[in-house]
Amino acid sequence: MNDQELLRYSRHILLDEISIEGQERISSSHALVIGAGGLGSACLPYLVAAGIGQITIVDHDLVDLTNLQRQIIHQQDSVGLLKVDSAKEMLSKLNSLVTIHTRPQKADEALLNALLPKVDIAIDCTDNFLTRHLINRLAIFHKKPLIFGAAIRFDGQISVFDNNRPDSPCYACIFPEEEQFEEIKCSTMGVFSPLVGIIGAMQAAQTLQVLGQFGQPLIGHLGIWSGLTNELNLIKLKKKKSCSVCSVL
Repeated sequence: MNDQELLRYSRHILLDEISIEGQERISSSHALVIGAGGLGSACLPYLVAAGIGQITIVDHDLVDLTNLQRQIIHQQDSVGLLKVDSAKEMLSKLNSLVTIHTRPQKADEALLNALLPKVDIAIDCTDNFLTRHLINRLAIFHKKPLIFGAAIRFDGQISVFDNNRPDSPCYACIFPEEEQFEEIKCSTMGVFSPLVGIIGAMQAAQTLQVLGQFGQPLIGHLGIWSGLTNELNLIKLKKKKSCSVCSVL
């Protein structure tokens, strides 16, 4: 770590729980962020500001005017651009020391199988069950920690699935693949603007804790935050022996 980096990240280094060793672990890490929408808009800037070494952003979508109510990584003149390009432009100005890779593609099995072996952690900032289950399965297969977040209306969820720990539950332990869940879209149900910022920032915090090896990440817990009551509830999770995903892979 050179003098510029020591000064830039000094407020992390001053924290005994992180120190220079933790910051060096963060700065040598590579994170895969799937989704550059609402959750990604909050998660990505904090990871880049904190000096993570490399980030790969996956998103196939274009910036739409309705996104600007909550997806603060994108600007008015970004409407019509690829979200990964808009995000990279903002993030590069935030911290030029971070290497940012973009993949303007849908997060399908082939792409994730190509990317996951090259990264240290995966962050799910998507908005549908099908993609979340795919990310979960492949993160388990490649033994990568997975940071999960979700937000709709006034309600947010967050958890950490450490696929290097045999006792860690997975996403399918909470939402089994074989069960049918109603798919709710922001476009039809709405979403409270700061909610995605709160959950996305929490995802960044969990990512830094796992990579920097400090604190107590939400492994084995599901955090549920309400934007109406301002309550954060933690539900204890257990690995399901009958899980059709993590008990098999």
